[in-house]
Amino acid sequence: MPKINVYLPDDLADAVKDAGVPVSSICQRALQQAVRFVTTIHQTVRGDLDPDELAERLPQFTARARDAVVVAIDAARKTSASGVSTGHLLTGVLSAGEGMAVDVLRAVTVDPALVLQALAAETGAEPGGSGPRSFTSPAAVVMESALAESMSLGHNYVGGEHLLLSMINEPDSTAGRVLRELGAEARSVRRAMSTTLTTFASTAVVTQKQLAPLIARLEHLEQELIRLTENPGR
Repeated sequence: MPKINVYLPDDLADAVKDAGVPVSSICQRALQQAVRFVTTIHQTVRGDLDPDELAERLPQFTARARDAVVVAIDAARKTSASGVSTGHLLTGVLSAGEGMAVDVLRAVTVDPALVLQALAAETGAEPGGSGPRSFTSPAAVVMESALAESMSLGHNYVGGEHLLLSMINEPDSTAGRVLRELGAEARSVRRAMSTTLTTFASTAVVTQKQLAPLIARLEHLEQELIRLTENPGR
């Protein structure tokens, strides 16, 4: 059986040794899952387009990310483009006007509306085009790389923000060029994403603490109602 060396930071390596974690079996399961996800994405973006199968074939994509891909396919069809490009993908990610990708762009002072305007000028109609049959090569690379971006950040899902990062890092993509020209750089976007996620997580914790007394009160009232219903004479 081939052997693959896995290098860990010193503090993590010490913690793994102290905890007696079975690194080999965990790595195998993680790699199996990653290979399965990558293979599924590869087959989806390198084959014929079928929007109806996106939910089934891209389960690791969030609902918003899948919607963005559907919008991208529709945008390509409207312009009779021969393939779904990175420009169409970025249009899909930003078209809803909300979401992590939109928030991150605003955090790095890039106006999503200006990005959409630039993309509209770049992705005009193709005279005589028959409509998209598949993703373009750069768009396929972006879709596949988005999973790697997600994993590098320790996430177990692929969202519009991961597609955004992947597009910025893709040198041969229209979307990447437009983003970079408007000031979106991978380092600043990644930093803004981490800050936004941290803020969101902190807000969620605070909200949960605020709701806890109300939830406890409602549960108490529910129990009292059940007791009175079961024992009406008491």
